[in-house]
Amino acid sequence: MGADAPSDHYEEPKSFSVAIQIEDPGDAERVFHALAEKGTVTLPIQQTFWTARFGMLVDKFGIPWMINCEQVS
Repeated sequence: MGADAPSDHYEEPKSFSVAIQIEDPGDAERVFHALAEKGTVTLPIQQTFWTARFGMLVDKFGIPWMINCEQVS
């Protein structure tokens, strides 16, 4: 669950990321690039030793994301 805070109580998000698991590598790429638009990529989406795709970014609203797409067995 998430909610907005009144502007006088706003604090920059820190010490967390929204992590999502996506089954299809193409969908993972699409979602990553959509969230990255006007944001900051901290780790480009790529294949890793544990997953088909993984990437990290901060979206245009300052929310950190981790996108993960597991290897197909």
